[in-house]
Amino acid sequence: MIVPDSIEGAVLLSVIDFTLSIVMISGIGFILALFPLFNRLGKVDEAKLRQGQH
Repeated sequence: MIVPDSIEGAVLLSVIDFTLSIVMISGIGFILALFPLFNRLGKVDEAKLRQGQH
């Protein structure tokens, strides 16, 4: 699909760009929201590490 070089084409590209940026920002936000979960899953018992038990 070729976007015409006109006001309608510019508006169409702006809408597509806005939509894709919202999708990307939401995706990044979702990934960042998962970091606390990853932190809980990878919890290390420091007392066991100090005793030399892995």
